[in-house]
Amino acid sequence: MNMELVTSVLGYVAAINYAVLIIWFIAFLSARSFIYSLHSRWFKISESDFDTLHYGLIGAYKLAILLFFLSPYLVLKLSL
Repeated sequence: MNMELVTSVLGYVAAINYAVLIIWFIAFLSARSFIYSLHSRWFKISESDFDTLHYGLIGAYKLAILLFFLSPYLVLKLSL
């Protein structure tokens, strides 16, 4: 496995993960009440806790993408 392949895979994986992040954010903005009603059937959670949980997880997911995929991609892209 050469470094060009690793670099391209990291780039594609970062793009796919950012697409998932954007879809999650748009779904949360547009269908928040439906998602909350669905989750509140399964778990006893207040609306403020639900919002806090989703925004926190969106931020953690964005940080994980940056740390595990985008940063190594940029380092490899700049070093090649």
